[in-house]
Amino acid sequence: MSASLSNTTIQLVKATVPALQQYGFAITRRMYERMFQNTDIRDLFNQSHHGETGSQPKALAQAVLAYAHNIDNLGALAPAVERIAQKHVGLNILPEHYPHVADALLGAIKDVLGEAATDEILAAWGEAYWFLAHVLIGRETTIYTSLASAPGGWKGWRNFKIDSRTRESEVITSFILRPEDGGRVLRHQPGQYLTFWIDIPGQHPLKRNYSISSPPSEEAYRISVKREPNGVASNWLHDQAREGQILRVAPPAGEFFLNEESPRPVVLLSGGVGLTPMMSMLEFIASQHPNVPVQYVHGTMNGATHAMKEHVRSLAQAHRNIMATTFYVEPRAEDRQGQDYDHAGLISVDWLAANTPLGEADFYLCGPRPFLRAFVGGLALAGVRSDRIHYEFFGPADELLAAWAGRPASCG
Repeated sequence: MSASLSNTTIQLVKATVPALQQYGFAITRRMYERMFQNTDIRDLFNQSHHGETGSQPKALAQAVLAYAHNIDNLGALAPAVERIAQKHVGLNILPEHYPHVADALLGAIKDVLGEAATDEILAAWGEAYWFLAHVLIGRETTIYTSLASAPGGWKGWRNFKIDSRTRESEVITSFILRPEDGGRVLRHQPGQYLTFWIDIPGQHPLKRNYSISSPPSEEAYRISVKREPNGVASNWLHDQAREGQILRVAPPAGEFFLNEESPRPVVLLSGGVGLTPMMSMLEFIASQHPNVPVQYVHGTMNGATHAMKEHVRSLAQAHRNIMATTFYVEPRAEDRQGQDYDHAGLISVDWLAANTPLGEADFYLCGPRPFLRAFVGGLALAGVRSDRIHYEFFGPADELLAAWAGRPASCG
């Protein structure tokens, strides 16, 4: 991002940092209240991030604060902005949606701060908002054009039907999706995800991201979905969605994907359902780059939750450069060490340091937030270069801005 904000705006925005530290969550919560009065705008968002935990308003509050802190050093936020643009493309966010956000944000600042939100402060935040918005709009337009013009590509929502479903474990089911129109599909980059618009009777439209667990293809996609205890969409997919069900799907998105040009060894590190993008990468490497050494390291609770065990085992047996290691956090009595799993307990950085080419490999990570917190920072502290640590993040897009701005320099 090129710095073209006025000096007055930069100084005024930085001056609001103390107020944002104290009232940021109240501002963003009020912003969403204002914005969601428009049902068309409300339906653009993943409402699972707006429930009792308020993860989206909290994430946005941290993102606004990060933006204010870095308003005079916007280059620090560039990688996070790319991720946000990818998330927006998945949700089909368009330029005409941005004014609604601007009005809601500035109105919320005025509502919460009252007289402290002077005309000068509001004007500064208006300029700062639109500067970032135009950066995002420009990048998103480029992505939309690229996706729509590629072979098998499309823009917006396309109907796919569930061709088949496979129970992978007690908590994960895979779905094969083919386009209803019978056309070809865009070959995704191994690691990317699909965004779904799901209509369930009695519910507002749901938006969900699910990683593609199959290798690139022009015919179909596979997603592998974990049943979440209170997950409306995941429970509907597991219990109600059968062969022939139509789902509305946006094109593959995400800047987390395998760098197939790299000659370095690859370590695929996952926890729980985080194995889904790793399966896409593993199958792709096995078929297209069999000479690349790969270590697939996966952690799960036990054999009941261990998905795609036999498939991974068959890939490792068929390819001498693939090594698979599994950790069970709490093995059951019937789980056999050496057959069902390799190690009891949690994966650790120390184990990775002793058993993987720490100084040579590219590491790809996907898993729950605690998993990512442990390994993104832990691998960096163990000496892995930041440009060799790649990870997927699922959660409120605005959380990315805060996470990137606040992370240690050693993590990039």
